[in-house]
Amino acid sequence: MFKPNSLQQSLTLRDKIFSMDYILIISVLVLGIISMFAMYSTDGGNFSYHTKSHILRFSIFFILFLIFSLFQIRFWHSTSTLIYIVFFILLLGVKYFGLTSSGSQRWLDFYFLNLQPSELMKVGLIMFLAKYYHRIPTNEVNKVKFLFLPIVVLIAPVLLVMTQPDLGTSILIALGGVIVAWLAGVKIKFFAYASIIFVSLAPIAISFLKPYQKSRILSFFNPDRDPLGAGYQIIQSKIAIGSGGLFGKGFLNGSQSYLDFLPEKHTDFIFTLFSEEFGFFGSLLILLIYSVIIYRIIRIGDETRSSFGKFYCYGFASAFFLYVVVNMGMVLGLMPIVGAPLPIMSYGGSSMLAIMFGLGVAMSCKVHKDIPVN
Repeated sequence: MFKPNSLQQSLTLRDKIFSMDYILIISVLVLGIISMFAMYSTDGGNFSYHTKSHILRFSIFFILFLIFSLFQIRFWHSTSTLIYIVFFILLLGVKYFGLTSSGSQRWLDFYFLNLQPSELMKVGLIMFLAKYYHRIPTNEVNKVKFLFLPIVVLIAPVLLVMTQPDLGTSILIALGGVIVAWLAGVKIKFFAYASIIFVSLAPIAISFLKPYQKSRILSFFNPDRDPLGAGYQIIQSKIAIGSGGLFGKGFLNGSQSYLDFLPEKHTDFIFTLFSEEFGFFGSLLILLIYSVIIYRIIRIGDETRSSFGKFYCYGFASAFFLYVVVNMGMVLGLMPIVGAPLPIMSYGGSSMLAIMFGLGVAMSCKVHKDIPVN
């Protein structure tokens, strides 16, 4: 009906604003507001450092999310490779110039923000592979010449992140890339071969794990083996969640949190604090909001015309789902503690920036859904 160029020119700023997915925007905004109250609770009901910082970051990154939405989908397609390379260079920078905290070297000091490039790479890899598979016919995806580059761009950042060490984030990066490859049509047999190799090398890989990582794995199977050490976090987390009951103890009334039994309550264990205060039904509300966000991203993937947009949205929605499942599974004792923040809810500028950036690209696919990408 329209030529690509005329359609592109017809999208004024007003058209773009009215083309946005407002259900997704409202869901993200509501989740952000809930996270502000949760962060206020972690500060003991005081408007202290974590609360102020979290509100400022969410406000800035939410605005960036809307700004990124206005960028042409063709822009994100054309710059995907460059974005991946920049994020990879930042990862290399961490190896040589990174800040070290608690035995891990994961951050770069940008003065206004201690950036964790591994969080950005979660989105960067999905964008790169979405662009890569955009032009490859489905019947040629499984040819050896088209398998080599995806393997390299996936393994390289994963190995860098593992050396930081950050096993949890490296696994999430890898899963995001694997999802896009699977969506593109890579046969199951290749994943089966990779799984066999992974399982075969697991005993060797375990020997390279740090002592605290081995303790976390062992504590996952039996937290009571070290209740005051490696098993302490998960034991206290389950006590806090269980004590919340159906309706919770009330805002600012979580005893496990306020008596400081629960460590890392403002970062990876923010869901534990929220569950203790608002109970089972409050937790269901959070799950409902996350479900709406994931569903809307998938809907955008259904609506957009370009293969790049479809691969990206389906891949990012799946990865977003994994971030939520891994964090909640971790605090419930269903998975080992791996240091995975809960999207938007957890304190952390890098995670927030990465998620808002990813949402911005997805929204761009919605705004420019009728514009083909060559």
